[in-house]
Amino acid sequence: MPAIAYVRHLRPRVVGDDGATMVEYAIMVALIASVSILVIGFLGLDVFAAFQDAETKFDGTAGG
Repeated sequence: MPAIAYVRHLRPRVVGDDGATMVEYAIMVALIASVSILVIGFLGLDVFAAFQDAETKFDGTAGG
């Protein structure tokens, strides 16, 4: 196999963009995780308070 043909054969395998795609997916996963943590942090206390309120109402109607 001549050198030029060998280089043309190997170039697509070496120059591929798989690494860039992997980095993009890692960034997307990090952003989604960050947003999820922030949303849970902001809404967590409100949801907890709603469940506490519901529990208090159920305890009051149970008659003791």
